Amino acid sequence: MTARRAECCHGRCAVRGTYRIHYRKGKEEKDMELHGKTVGAILLSVGVFCLVSPMGTGIQDARGSQTGRVYLTGDDLSTWQGNTGQWQIVGDVFMNLQNESLLSSKPGAGVALNGPTGRTVNLLSKKEFGDVKAHIEFMVPKGSNSGVYFMGRYEIQVFDSWQKTSEYPGIECGGIYQRWDENKEPKGFEGHSPRVNASRPPGQWQNFDVIFRAPRFDENGRKIANARFEKIVHNGVVIHEDVELTGPTRASAYEDEKPAGPLMLQGDHGPVAYRNIWIEPAGANPFFAMDTATKDAKHQTAKEQVDMLKELEYEGIGTGYEGCAKLAEMLGELDKSGLRLFSIYLGVNLDPDQQKYDPTLKDAMKILSGRNTILWVFVQSRAHKPSTPEGDARAVEIICEIADMAAEAGVRVALYPHYGFWLERVEDAVRVAEKANRENVGVTFNLCHWLRVDDENNLKPLLKLAMPRLFVVTINGADSGGKDWKQLIQTLDRGSFDLPGFLITLKSCGYTGPVGFQGYGIGGDAYENLKRSVDAWHRISQKSLPERESAK
Repeated sequence: MTARRAECCHGRCAVRGTYRIHYRKGKEEKDMELHGKTVGAILLSVGVFCLVSPMGTGIQDARGSQTGRVYLTGDDLSTWQGNTGQWQIVGDVFMNLQNESLLSSKPGAGVALNGPTGRTVNLLSKKEFGDVKAHIEFMVPKGSNSGVYFMGRYEIQVFDSWQKTSEYPGIECGGIYQRWDENKEPKGFEGHSPRVNASRPPGQWQNFDVIFRAPRFDENGRKIANARFEKIVHNGVVIHEDVELTGPTRASAYEDEKPAGPLMLQGDHGPVAYRNIWIEPAGANPFFAMDTATKDAKHQTAKEQVDMLKELEYEGIGTGYEGCAKLAEMLGELDKSGLRLFSIYLGVNLDPDQQKYDPTLKDAMKILSGRNTILWVFVQSRAHKPSTPEGDARAVEIICEIADMAAEAGVRVALYPHYGFWLERVEDAVRVAEKANRENVGVTFNLCHWLRVDDENNLKPLLKLAMPRLFVVTINGADSGGKDWKQLIQTLDRGSFDLPGFLITLKSCGYTGPVGFQGYGIGGDAYENLKRSVDAWHRISQKSLPERESAK
């Protein structure tokens, strides 16, 4: 019996809580959960894989429609379009002992190799995909280069980056490759380096686990949301989170953007091999908790809060800014648990006799560099009443100052409408964001604050207004027509407001970003409130998902 290393059959991946390893002996295959619990074993006919559900629902046929999973590598090249050039199916590959810039192979099935020299055509899948989770395993020899293009347009770079420094953003293995314009100087732009170099030596198998969101378009075909890599994990290490792409990257198969497209493997830049490529529906938006919901007598420290969120399968936290030391402590705990800091809550004051914002923010940006965290900015003033445009000029001045500082660290700014504050309504946030005119400045939609100041019938027009700049949404259970926070902020399983309908409307407007749980003032046991809410999220978010089939 031979066993593949865990990461080769996906190990700890972007699919929360999924750990598995495949064992094969002849026609027999077994699945084992890596936490130490054997979850299933079954005899299968040749070529059929097993998959273990992370929720413990048993073994399902990975080629069947129960999961929506599509395999693109296997016994032949039948899943790829047209002329496949010199691509061939082999059983295994390894670095050529006489020439380390080439790959050698063994007969068999399961591995796609781009010919003897690595100079052949690109492969494009027959099926087209939109929002997906994808698992991709690859091997390059010394100095080689390839790429995986989602929708044939947006590239994750495959490169021999072992112990190498970067030449430019996006060239590294796991980099999101740059866009290109001959009329610009420099011509290459919007490349994104991985947070860390997670590469293995050439001649070793590596893997990507990716959650990707396709661009969104309105009924007239106008793009209302950019394509986005929600998460990229390279060899078990998170290297990108929530990176938007304003258009196709260089050397893509298409220059336009559409709701769906094929997966493309670059075949003409050098020897490369791929195996175990599968794609399945991306699932619901990432869901996190605000620290208004995570603190009680038992959960005061960053570790106590993060451990609880990890156990309950939240994807991270949004927290208030309390200085650099607290920020570093929280990030340390989140990194150890594989969770994410989605947002930081920061106040701005427009009045000239008041401190405009925390002066330690510049140092905080250094700590946040490369994380693409959202800076939640609420805006107050005694001199200006809520929503009055007389404060716009001062607000824009301060917001631009913060945004330019944040841009250097790869941080975005989302204006935070808050009942009773100068920036009170979503319309206020959109107005100020448009005047600021910075790519990294957007808005937040806070359900409880919106319900406090607006008519529920205005939801869809307001979301459409915000949509081009909508970075994050917060939700909670609420009573329709509620007048105070006890009625307007409840756990997700409570209240008469139609949350499933809200999420369906949100999706119909093209939103694909993170959703946070607001728990201000609910009181009681934080663990119980968070558990009730995440359980409700799993139920209601499923109602807003598209059909399970991820391809057409």
